[in-house]
Amino acid sequence: MKNEDISALEISFNRLFECLLEKKKLKEEFTFKLNKERSQFTRFNCGKVRQSGVVEDGWIELTLMENQRSSYRIFPISGNWEIDWQQAYNSLQELREELLLLPVDPFLVLPSGNSTTQENYSGNLLPDEEVAKTILEVVAQLDFTGFYAGGVVSQGYADSGGKKHWFSTDTFNLDYSIFTSAGLAVKDYFAGNDWNHQAYIDKITRAKQQLELLSHPAKKVPRGRYKTYFAPAAVAELLTMLSWGALSEADIQQGNSALAMLANQEKMLSPKFSLQENFSTGLVPRFNEWGEIAPLQLNIIEKGALSNTLVNSRTAKEYGKVSNGANTSESLRSPKVSRGNLVSEQVLSSLDTGLYVSNLHYLNWSDRPSGRITGMTRYACFWVANGEIVAPIEDLRFDDSLYNFWGEKLIDFTDKHEFIPEVATYENRQLGGSMVPGMLVEDFTYTL
Repeated sequence: MKNEDISALEISFNRLFECLLEKKKLKEEFTFKLNKERSQFTRFNCGKVRQSGVVEDGWIELTLMENQRSSYRIFPISGNWEIDWQQAYNSLQELREELLLLPVDPFLVLPSGNSTTQENYSGNLLPDEEVAKTILEVVAQLDFTGFYAGGVVSQGYADSGGKKHWFSTDTFNLDYSIFTSAGLAVKDYFAGNDWNHQAYIDKITRAKQQLELLSHPAKKVPRGRYKTYFAPAAVAELLTMLSWGALSEADIQQGNSALAMLANQEKMLSPKFSLQENFSTGLVPRFNEWGEIAPLQLNIIEKGALSNTLVNSRTAKEYGKVSNGANTSESLRSPKVSRGNLVSEQVLSSLDTGLYVSNLHYLNWSDRPSGRITGMTRYACFWVANGEIVAPIEDLRFDDSLYNFWGEKLIDFTDKHEFIPEVATYENRQLGGSMVPGMLVEDFTYTL
């Protein structure tokens, strides 16, 4: 989408909003949100293009509030003023009738404040017609399977209280795996605002090296506790669990949080572990579903101690807290884990003997109150002896507490970050991701 198209979209969004504002009744309040994208999607399998095309899609969500009741409608935005306005006005009329039938919501958050922001981030993405050729020429002769998504995503927010925000960004992500003839695979990601071809070549080169190691006979590792290095992608998987019943202030208040003991200062994590929400990358908007602006940087865990939970306005209203602009689910949107002092090029020698874990999957809480997480190793994971990779391992199930691997058992994080993107495309292409280092842990528990 070109800049003039983005401007036209924003103008159309503002016009629809202003027209609805003129139709608002005295006691009504409403929020008006837009999500629009133009994305190139290309799917690869066995080193060939299996599906490719451009998707241009967008929708608007109108939420009407009156007498402590609320409901919403979502309708597509076409770019045709008459059609879009008719859908917006019809939605308003339907919501007015629907509100009369709904129960009162005592913690309903009404529009307030008049903050405005506008952020437009231009990137340097591959031209649509160059995507397949550029990606495949580097992986010639390899069993390459993956999914590329790239383009511009725009999000807008406006409400009857006076807030108005606009965000657009050019991003891409390539989620891929390269397979051996035996069906084993190396998995990785390549993402950002600017396509750096040399960086892509470097990633594929490292993948080829791991692919060669996967051709060795697999080693069956008995269950037990092993010194383990977690690559950034594995660290990012563990980090996602903090968005599911851990950092949410509502979960803390309701007794459902895995970090309750940390919040109550009954336990501490390692002083080497610090976590923040960091929106300075410009990969995801700072405004939430109520149009509130999160801090550019919010310290969450500082040197092992809990500094802030994620608090949205609804939770703040219910429990007498102060909102810090968290989203409706009070989950991490742009997390960043602080780097450590472990030299990335010396990971294997620092590990000495133990497990090198590239990826994890199927994570879940096995005992949430104690912070225990279970899951499986996946893809290119190896047994290391005397600082050298000896053999790939068969998949292992793990079960350990975050109070251990981010606590007293944490040896250190690496001195370099890696961006692990959010690659989901449910309903629309998701934005953001995690900025994480690798980490070395003593005595990590594997159960099967």
